[in-house]
Amino acid sequence: MSILVIGEALIDIVSTNGAPDRYAPGGAPANVALGLGRLGDDVEFLTDVGDDFHGGFLLAHLRESQVDVLTSPRGATSTALARLSEDGSAEYEFQLRWDPDSSLLGRNAHPVLHFGSIAAFLSPGSAVIDRHLDDAAEQSDQQRDRPLVSFDPNIRPSIIGSHEEALPRFEALAQRVDVLKLSDVDADWLYPDLAEDAQIDRLLGLGPSLVAMTRGGDGAILATASARVTAAASQVDVTDTIGAGDTFMVSLIHDLHAQEAALSDLSTTELTGLGEHAAALAAITVSREGADLPWAADLTN
Repeated sequence: MSILVIGEALIDIVSTNGAPDRYAPGGAPANVALGLGRLGDDVEFLTDVGDDFHGGFLLAHLRESQVDVLTSPRGATSTALARLSEDGSAEYEFQLRWDPDSSLLGRNAHPVLHFGSIAAFLSPGSAVIDRHLDDAAEQSDQQRDRPLVSFDPNIRPSIIGSHEEALPRFEALAQRVDVLKLSDVDADWLYPDLAEDAQIDRLLGLGPSLVAMTRGGDGAILATASARVTAAASQVDVTDTIGAGDTFMVSLIHDLHAQEAALSDLSTTELTGLGEHAAALAAITVSREGADLPWAADLTN
């Protein structure tokens, strides 16, 4: 059965001082689907792209990475203008549409459901995510195999609205997932008055069994109700950071999909291993230009 990813696919227009703009496929959920496909996972990706040149480019890019893309192309493809600073970090401006055709998916069961980023907040497509979360909850109520559900909010304040609007939506979604991954920047925007450990306590209190907080060069914190570890970042020359967090998410999904232990039973050693593997994959991505996520072959070199 396929892993299901739901979310936006778009074209990143990467702008760097003193250099021509670069055009690249992007969108956090699209990167996650692509990364899973490159690692050899069977993955379906429900998204919304245009019937223009950019849409065709996105579809070809994803399919080359073994992603089964579910979409009904129409209109203009969404774009994100990413301005890179001298340290490689990015700021974004978006032109978006998010209205996927959920009828393309049917009612097939999936062992993993991942959703995220702008798509979780932007209507009308956010209702599609809600319906699939309802389906997952129904499977659990009927004592059928419930998918592992993961969420990366990848907070974009300029898109998702005010803090007062976005926080309740975020928390309502976080209450319904098993794995919540976010950056320290996301956490600071959501909970500016809380220190790091208190932020993680707050997030675990919402209901996820596993919370992972990435912190750039300072590594990542992975926490369950009974264990909390810090995984060091891999040392690498950074070209740019686009796709780093998405790669971390890919690694978590890939590894957790393969293991049988309950998330709540993960030991500190197991949590550290998850974090270090994710950091190693993310290091490959940040050493390359753009969101060029690792292939399975990269892990054996």
